[in-house]
Amino acid sequence: MEKSIDFYILEKPIAEIKEQIDRFQESEDPSRKEKIAALRLEIEQEWARISPDLTTVNVVQIARHPKRPYSLDYFAFLFQDFMEMHGDRRFGDDPAIVAGLAFYKGRSVALIGHQKGRTTKIRIERNFGQPNPEGYRKALRVMRSAEKYGFPVLTFIDTPGAYPGIGAEERGQAEAIANNLKVIARLRTPIINVVIGEGGSGGGLGIGFGDALLILENSFYSVISPEGCAAILWKDQSMMEQAAENLGIRSEKLLELGIIDKIIPEPPGGAHIDPEQTFRNVDKVLGQTLKKLESKPIDELLSERYQKVRKLGVFVEK
Repeated sequence: MEKSIDFYILEKPIAEIKEQIDRFQESEDPSRKEKIAALRLEIEQEWARISPDLTTVNVVQIARHPKRPYSLDYFAFLFQDFMEMHGDRRFGDDPAIVAGLAFYKGRSVALIGHQKGRTTKIRIERNFGQPNPEGYRKALRVMRSAEKYGFPVLTFIDTPGAYPGIGAEERGQAEAIANNLKVIARLRTPIINVVIGEGGSGGGLGIGFGDALLILENSFYSVISPEGCAAILWKDQSMMEQAAENLGIRSEKLLELGIIDKIIPEPPGGAHIDPEQTFRNVDKVLGQTLKKLESKPIDELLSERYQKVRKLGVFVEK
């Protein structure tokens, strides 16, 4: 398979136009609105040129883009009075998962999300968004509270996977994820999952199961990372391109297979080019989905949640 061009090279013209937009937004130029609109049109044209040829590896690179909005960015823009909760009441707190309560369109909701961090220091503190068992147990503690008080649960998925370290294994990483899945399956409150970046393996699944699974256009959801798949199947990192294609991790394929319920469009160039438009797009679909789920009796919701999982992986041979 021919090696794809690095997305950071492909997006260079768009990134340069974005820098011009940022400068105009900070300026006092009276005609800045017109100039910004013209520059955004240039981004659209450039994106229309390169987007048809993006490979699956390019999509993975967009999903992992260091400037892409993270969970706390969505929490700050879409919700009010977020109150973070810490600790799993067993071992400690896991900064790789942020969880707590907030207001959304006048109602209380539980928010849970992976958080990677922007700077090297914060990324290390948050373990690059790779949760330990205490992160999943903290998430479950917040979910149980949401069930008790009748709050919907909204989760934001963006992780390369659960942390595979010795300490995590000693403290029951697999058990923590499995227990989350068991409890979530019968949790008597609406649950919406949004994949905002990469949804890797059990690390994403531990908080990525519920009544509706939404995904941003350039995000991916996968049983394993392309690098991990290449390492296991071929023992060769150069096979990452092949692994990425074979895994079928792009949003369009996931929708076709019935794994996800809806694709949320991203602005031209990706979510990192226009975060505010991305937030508005997510807000629109999230609000519609929540309204639909809250209109259903809880027993009907649980039945549909069960059937949703049972249908995954079903295929017919012609």
